[in-house]
Amino acid sequence: MDVFAKGGIVEIPVLETERLILPPLTLHDAAAIQCLFPRWEVVRYLGPRVPWPYPADGALTFIRDVVLPAVAEGREWVWTLRLKTNPEAVIGVIHLMAPTPKRDDNRGFWLDVDHHGQGLMSEASSKVTDFWFDALGFESLRISKATVNEASSRISKRQGMHVLAREARNYIGGRFIAETWEITREEWRARRDKLSRTGSE
Repeated sequence: MDVFAKGGIVEIPVLETERLILPPLTLHDAAAIQCLFPRWEVVRYLGPRVPWPYPADGALTFIRDVVLPAVAEGREWVWTLRLKTNPEAVIGVIHLMAPTPKRDDNRGFWLDVDHHGQGLMSEASSKVTDFWFDALGFESLRISKATVNEASSRISKRQGMHVLAREARNYIGGRFIAETWEITREEWRARRDKLSRTGSE
């Protein structure tokens, strides 16, 4: 699949996992996200760029004014999560962000609380990490998360990432110790090759 568009910008393809379809985020998804996103269980470990309390036009404004311009400039790549058994319904979002001098947090996500604990975000994270390394060609992936967000930390650990640094950061839910996790392209590919041979984690 050739995902490269003119001008060096990487087009965002529809991705698939065993149970999920991941279409690129569009403005049409704003209404569904507005219904699902502003719940404490979803937002409490997100950073302060998310307004809280969440405004009535929060999803529309964020997608239109922040996400889509960043996508158009080749700085972010964003997908919705949908079950193959119900592909019309958005159940979450996952995004990749290019590193900048002020940011080394490259992947973020959220999932509707009704679908927590099913391994769905692990599937989506693995797929977009493949895209990060194989299509975008970055050398490493870094992710920052609050240590109290144990479910998210388990995904990073399961995917072979290691902790680089710890520091206090502000989140919607308060100020917590944050960990920066990293995995290199070589480490990710070695892990993927091992999984393809063994068929298990």
